[in-house]
Amino acid sequence: MSASPLSIAQVTPHAWESGHALNALVDRTSRELAARGHRVLVIAPSTSTAQVRASRASIRAGGDLWAEAPDGVRVLAVGEVVLPAATARRAALPIDVARTVEELLTSAPLDLCHVHEPFAPSLSSAALRHSRALNVGTFHQPTERVVSTQVARKLVDLVFGRLDARLASFQATADLLNRHFPAAYEVLTPGADVAERTDARSPDAPVRIAFVDDEERGALRLFLRALRRLDPALRFEVTVLSDRGASSSTPLRADLRERVRHVERSGPDGMDEATLLAGAEVCVFASDGADPAPAGVLRAIAAGVVPLCSSLAVYEEVTGEGEHGLLFATAEPQTCAEQLTRLIADPALRERLRAAGDPVREQLGWGRMTDALEDVYARTVARRHDPAGDPVVRARLKDRPLIDVDLHMHTDHSGDCATPVEVLLATAREQGLGAIAVTDHNEVSGAFDAQAKAAEYGIKIIIGEEVKTASQGEVIGLFLTEKIPRGLTLQETVAEIKRQGGLVYVPHPFDRMHSVPDYEHLLAIIDDIDAIEIYNPRVAIGSFNEEAERFAAKYRIIAGAGSDSHVAQGLGSVRIRMPDFDGPSEFKEALALAEIQTKPSSLLYVQALKFLETKATPAGARKARKARRVARAEKTKGS
Repeated sequence: MSASPLSIAQVTPHAWESGHALNALVDRTSRELAARGHRVLVIAPSTSTAQVRASRASIRAGGDLWAEAPDGVRVLAVGEVVLPAATARRAALPIDVARTVEELLTSAPLDLCHVHEPFAPSLSSAALRHSRALNVGTFHQPTERVVSTQVARKLVDLVFGRLDARLASFQATADLLNRHFPAAYEVLTPGADVAERTDARSPDAPVRIAFVDDEERGALRLFLRALRRLDPALRFEVTVLSDRGASSSTPLRADLRERVRHVERSGPDGMDEATLLAGAEVCVFASDGADPAPAGVLRAIAAGVVPLCSSLAVYEEVTGEGEHGLLFATAEPQTCAEQLTRLIADPALRERLRAAGDPVREQLGWGRMTDALEDVYARTVARRHDPAGDPVVRARLKDRPLIDVDLHMHTDHSGDCATPVEVLLATAREQGLGAIAVTDHNEVSGAFDAQAKAAEYGIKIIIGEEVKTASQGEVIGLFLTEKIPRGLTLQETVAEIKRQGGLVYVPHPFDRMHSVPDYEHLLAIIDDIDAIEIYNPRVAIGSFNEEAERFAAKYRIIAGAGSDSHVAQGLGSVRIRMPDFDGPSEFKEALALAEIQTKPSSLLYVQALKFLETKATPAGARKARKARRVARAEKTKGS
């Protein structure tokens, strides 16, 4: 178990009353986790208006959402969502559902948000967009059809980019996702109830064949067509478990109609899957790949039933390439019939395949899956920073005076800035800043120049550099002693900052208008990040700053901010009020105690000034203007 109990949300896109197999998995894993001391919120759509209203009332009332869950699991219905299962077109998510999800995930004290099948539009996708917790995503069995519905591929990449751990129920699922959404997917096989086979059947008794109608409708039609090809002399009986009724498109012979029984899950004479499998010897899975049910194959194996499956990659995987089940050519009723004939006529073959599944059955229990899931959660949570910091240093800072600090700005030592060092210092003084970090692009000479002149203006200088990596965005080093060359990898740049005793500060991390590290690269250096810029007034789209704030909060990384000023007029648009500090260790602890203050500013105005100073003014005029500005700054220093 994790070092301490966790608060976890499990989100499913399927109506909770639907009987969907994914909901059964979410319910079982949630209760297994709760039995180990964790608290779990199950968030799902519902077909019950009363349940939805009750859940919304609980969310809006605030308070402890687990107060009504003595067993540690609380199911919250956040709206009715109908997603067509057999069409390429998906229904839009109702606005009121998305708002309820946002309200819940913004206020609930969660360590982890575990979303299942987070394809858009769905409740899971909405939860991933609004979550402020660490996010784990499980992809169970997406097919090419499901993936093809994700038409806004770049947007989906951004949403999936919020996942802090990606799981796939099967290797075939991971392989498919990697082709479309490349990332690291950890395979976590679903659990199943392992049953001991205690029934003794007479060798002359009919072989009991089961079919669970969880695949696309064509799978049942293919199975019935295969039955038509069987020798009437074979001894077998078939039970089809379905909520869709018997298929009328494939008429059966009179003798087959007597052998094939259709049973509904619901109703007075209904049967559940576990009961069906407990009495079966063979279970057929005939998907053509549109909507397979690999978890159903695992449940059959766990029940000691021999699976007969179409030769899809995921079915080949779960049957061990035919080691503990037989395969037949996909969409071929004749080869299905031939394999059925072998299984019906050869009891030794059935027993050999059943026995070959014993090692698999031993690994299918829910305890194994819960152990693995807890391990994923623990590894993900362990990446959060310790918010306590260094208590000795913080105690030392308690009585220090507060100063205003700006952590991101440029001088004319940057190629895209025309602000002389003297003008920057004079403006910082006028703005009441006590310390500034000079972070020129791929250069430290401006920061050293500012440090040499700082005493004349009464400003403390942090030597910084905004370094362009080879292909993974920009990162700022603070408290540097020498220049870091551009073009290194992100990890090499971070290592060089640390070698100099500096601090790693990530600027505008989610601003798609800048060169920024992607989510995976940030996770690769998460332990080395000392602070992250959660507010930058030059970020054109406010949600990018919000995403940075969310990332810093969930990983408990110290938050910073800076004007990113390329013109003197931009200084003061954001400031950090923090205890005065001496050196990087005190700075880091002081920043953890800081308050970030912003004020409205015109991005268009400062961008226009930047253009006028660097692009629209001839070189000679720029040189003359710089001389005049330096002279004015020199005249006001120390006054």
